[in-house]
Amino acid sequence: MAPASPLFETYNRAPLRFERGDGVWLTSEDGKRYLDFAAGIAVNSLGHSHPHLVAALKEQADKLWHLSNLYEIPGQERLARRLTEATFADRAFFTNSGAEALECAIKTARRYHHARGQGERFRIVTFEGAFHGRTLATIAAGGQPKYLEGFGPKVEGFDQVPFDDWAALEAAVTEDTAAILIEPVQGEGGVRPVPDERLRQLRALCDETGTLLIFDEVQSGVGRTGKLFAHEWSGISPDIMAVAKGIGGGFPLGVCLATSEAAAGMVPGTHGTTYGGNPLAMAVGNAVLDVILADGFLEHVRDLSLVAKQGLEAIKDRYPDVVAEIRGRGLMLGLKTVVPNTEMVAGLRAHHMLSVPAGDNVVRLLPPLTITAEEMREGLSRIDMVASELSSSKQAISA
Repeated sequence: MAPASPLFETYNRAPLRFERGDGVWLTSEDGKRYLDFAAGIAVNSLGHSHPHLVAALKEQADKLWHLSNLYEIPGQERLARRLTEATFADRAFFTNSGAEALECAIKTARRYHHARGQGERFRIVTFEGAFHGRTLATIAAGGQPKYLEGFGPKVEGFDQVPFDDWAALEAAVTEDTAAILIEPVQGEGGVRPVPDERLRQLRALCDETGTLLIFDEVQSGVGRTGKLFAHEWSGISPDIMAVAKGIGGGFPLGVCLATSEAAAGMVPGTHGTTYGGNPLAMAVGNAVLDVILADGFLEHVRDLSLVAKQGLEAIKDRYPDVVAEIRGRGLMLGLKTVVPNTEMVAGLRAHHMLSVPAGDNVVRLLPPLTITAEEMREGLSRIDMVASELSSSKQAISA
């Protein structure tokens, strides 16, 4: 008998089908409007159907879609130049996804030491609660049993330590360590920011031991925290960084950024991609930067973050039996709930608002960075209504 759906059964999908979007709003097939505080899991950084992105994609679509990296692609040169001028990096390698950007980052770090005659330095130190992708290497880097189970032996070379255990970290960095890999703000792990001082300590440890520092800014980057990249709040920079999600504004695009020194081992033939850096992706990526780097844009994100945090703290104070803690930075926010986070996600969906569950019983709130103050207040109002309903339900059960 044929299955009900021809798709792999790897997702527990919500029974919703959307046919169009505009800014922070989505419209379902039955005409209902939803406030989108999921943004495709922090992907739709500029909302849905942003006119500048749509125009850039249409214009490029009339010219060229794909060439492969056998030839020069001007859009790559332009986007790489803009990214390196705006960051610590000197080199860029374009990919189609965050997992591919992380694979490139891992290979770059290992190749760096190999090129220096230190091939034994291939191990990567990572942190509990991390999520770095779904490839065999990146699930090994993340180390979460639920993603590793059933896929054979774990890829060798990853040493995981607790999220905030400095002694364990120092002990894990040995003569075989190539790099330390960390998310400045854990997303899947529960919207947990790494303290700025800890990032500075990591930089100092790497400098002291000759270890490369890799940041995974797939979710926290491209303006999400109110800086172009989250690590900028700490005043330090990595040697290598993986970026995706928001950089494409909804179009599949990732990039591995690195200093010239860190990327020195990546010579012709050591790495490649068929689709990565295609003209369509480059047109959209450049259009995203046009908006993100415009005067006042990141200030707008910081301003809206204050509105969000103040409103969420007030909700926490009113309903301590529902919301335990407000986490995050910028517009990468999390509600650690007392009730199961799935109940909050479902309650919000019933009120036509989308959110994203995360680890540690957290609900992620990741609205488009273009959200207005009025739309933010509307979102806070819906969260308040759901918290009230869940609180009343708990009180009724206990009575």
